[in-house]
Amino acid sequence: MPYKLINSILQFSPTPVSVFDLQGRFLIVSDSYAIALGKTKDEIIGKTFADLFTPELVANFTQRLERLRQTQSVMNVEDVILIENTPHTFMTTLFPLFNASRQHFANCGIAVDITERKWAERELQNQLKRLEALREIDIAIVGTTNLSLTLKTVLEQVINTLSVDAADILLLNPHSNVLEFAAGRGFRNTKIEKTQLRLGQGYAGRAALEQKAVLIPDLTNLQEPFLRASLIEGENFIFFCAVPLIAQGNLIGTLEIFHRAPLNPNQNWMDFLDSLAGQASIAIENSRLFNDLKRSNMNLLFAYDTTIEGWSKALDLRDKETEGHTLRVTEMTVTLARNAGISESEIVHIRRGALLHDIGKMGVPDAILLKPDKLTDEEWLIMRKHPTFAYELLYPIEYLRPALSIPYSHHEKWDGTGYPQGLKGEQIPLPARLFAVVDVWDALSNDRPYRKAWSQELVAKHIHEQSGTHFDPQAVELFLQVLSRDEPKAG
Repeated sequence: MPYKLINSILQFSPTPVSVFDLQGRFLIVSDSYAIALGKTKDEIIGKTFADLFTPELVANFTQRLERLRQTQSVMNVEDVILIENTPHTFMTTLFPLFNASRQHFANCGIAVDITERKWAERELQNQLKRLEALREIDIAIVGTTNLSLTLKTVLEQVINTLSVDAADILLLNPHSNVLEFAAGRGFRNTKIEKTQLRLGQGYAGRAALEQKAVLIPDLTNLQEPFLRASLIEGENFIFFCAVPLIAQGNLIGTLEIFHRAPLNPNQNWMDFLDSLAGQASIAIENSRLFNDLKRSNMNLLFAYDTTIEGWSKALDLRDKETEGHTLRVTEMTVTLARNAGISESEIVHIRRGALLHDIGKMGVPDAILLKPDKLTDEEWLIMRKHPTFAYELLYPIEYLRPALSIPYSHHEKWDGTGYPQGLKGEQIPLPARLFAVVDVWDALSNDRPYRKAWSQELVAKHIHEQSGTHFDPQAVELFLQVLSRDEPKAG
């Protein structure tokens, strides 16, 4: 075999090439191969893999020699080799060499250092992973207004994409200017949840006050002690980083990152951390704004309903004969509506309508409304206008429009002889049909100056007799079922 010729060819090859015998002993190597390994050619030639590389690489090489012997075909392999304490990744093409008699006498390896390519691939994968993390946080921003779920999503993405052991979020209490623990992931115990830091206090407080990241590579070697050392005792953290959470120029908290091994983040890592912090800030602020708005709406609705109840009480006080009537019929109408399968969102309006069913009587003069004697025909004409007065009073109030059916239509009758519109059958809104039964039941079940209260049996009989004329038959049937089951007490 003309080794000198092969050696001459390989000597100046820019690609690392080696020739080794069937036992794995190096016969020829190119200058570039020796340079790639950080050795001289004399330190390689005549040596085996066992003389030069780690046991793990030697085991892999032994398997490859056997495979080359058996298959006598080309194979591509990938190895990570430590050169001057720096890992390098090589892609090597191995193939057998034959002499003139077609005997397999040696093997050749052509290696390419793909360290930079592998690094670029990893960076690309990291970028894709980081983009996916930002997308997940975007989904959290759009898809939920639950602050706990938002914080959980943010912390999961921080830990997974930055490959760290633990992270937490401290939110700023605007009243006390104190950073308080809000959520955490990856901690071995719950002591960190006791965190409370003033602005400027500790590393997290400093990051918040100065509104810039604070990076501590080694928590075990600090010039000034970690303020919350007792809260991370037993966690074995080494690396620490804190970044401020800022939304619309306002500080809302701090994101803390912990790792149990040394970490030397590059600029890409830090840039992505800033992106995560920015997205987290938006997500947290959105959740807070929604919850504040929800709370304000609840307070406003409570104020509305309190005002409505105040109006109904004022009406009861105006007419002593019917005191307590409004709350009784409201409670019974809501019960009836639920038994009729009406949704809770609709029952809200039914309740308001029941409370305001006699609001139109505000337009009826006291001389007529409080008259102890029988009303004249002219007075009845005025009295029968109170549903229209209710409509005219409530319709301009937009949030009360869905509640109008009872105040406006509870005097309509199933046979069409009611007022003010003369509606018939199912032309009458269902809430008004239900309320009409309840209204008569309560009126007959309670004392009036001109008569005593009827017995429940007599009231039930009267309502049953009016089924199909005054009342919706189905409403009557449902009411009598509820009355029989619940046995409400009059008065």
